[in-house]
Amino acid sequence: MISSRMKNLHPYVPGEQPKDREYIKLNANENPYAPSSKVQEALVDFINRNPMKLALYPDPDSLELHASIADMLNKTGGVLCNAVVNGEKVEPAELDKIPFTVTPEMIYSGNGSDEVLSFVFYAFFDSGRKLVLPEFTYSFYPVYAGFYNIETDVVPMNKDWSLNKEEMLSRAKKNGSGLIFANPNAPSGISLSRDEVRKMLEKADSNQIFVVDEAYCDFGGESCISLLAEFKNLLIVRTFSKSLCGAGMRLGYVVSSPEIVNYITTVKNSLNHFPIDALAQVAGNAACKNPAYYCECAKKVVEERESFQNFLKEKGWYFVPSKTNFVLAKHPCVSGEEVYKRIKQEGILVRHFSTKGIEEYVRITIGTKEQMNALKEAISRI
Repeated sequence: MISSRMKNLHPYVPGEQPKDREYIKLNANENPYAPSSKVQEALVDFINRNPMKLALYPDPDSLELHASIADMLNKTGGVLCNAVVNGEKVEPAELDKIPFTVTPEMIYSGNGSDEVLSFVFYAFFDSGRKLVLPEFTYSFYPVYAGFYNIETDVVPMNKDWSLNKEEMLSRAKKNGSGLIFANPNAPSGISLSRDEVRKMLEKADSNQIFVVDEAYCDFGGESCISLLAEFKNLLIVRTFSKSLCGAGMRLGYVVSSPEIVNYITTVKNSLNHFPIDALAQVAGNAACKNPAYYCECAKKVVEERESFQNFLKEKGWYFVPSKTNFVLAKHPCVSGEEVYKRIKQEGILVRHFSTKGIEEYVRITIGTKEQMNALKEAISRI
């Protein structure tokens, strides 16, 4: 009864969402802070003043949202934790200043970065060409490759968990395929500098798409948005789920040339003409108009991350130095599965992967100071 395509699907497995008891959730890389109060006010106001709009189709092109996203990127430089905040005013750090104005025509948005990535895979990666992927990366990439019948060519990581850039470029040229990787990477947390990505782009095939997934960039990476002026094949994927406290809103977006945005829009209009609901558009628009709040949230996450890494070092754990809102770590004497189980017994969830090569590690999301103190106490007890 089912198709041959269905038989070959290997679905993505999300972080544990328990229903049996209350846990401190540090397993899904969610933001520990609620959205800005201005987002909450905007949603309540919209429902009170415009209840009929919930019965009507939303703006299919999300024009107001795209204008707000572009404005936020121009104000912050694409790295919230580095931005300079003065009251409600925000300016990008010198390193992150974008040498041109990001325009709404350079933005495409969808239902979370996962849907956006799906459209990117459909538009730019061919089933006849092997797609180069790092050995350990966002686990939805191989899922989408399987969904669209795209073979993958997996490149081992360097010993320090960094990407093997030269080998990835070499294989991409051999396969005649584009490239995709997360920067900072997941689950390692390591980030390439903007100059490192520029050098990769200079060596890559300019006729093939080059996708940089910046889901975690706001926590300490170097955004590659400024490179869009130099490289017309560059496509950047970002999300509201992490630094914009919006995992429940399901909003993600692309920053690229208007031509590339139009290709993705064509894919969207061939599947779902109204992808983002009216409430999500209102919430996203309000979030972008209050960047100062989210800058402060990102700074608090970074502060807790550094404190936690220092704690792990004192306790003799091994961890990969992170530029994200999580830390990949392992205990020298206890297996990753056992660490996960014993921390769970303490009422805290972290993420354990059974994948060979990473099974001795747990990935720990950075929470609030109170949550991280609870985790430190739990680790000290076990």
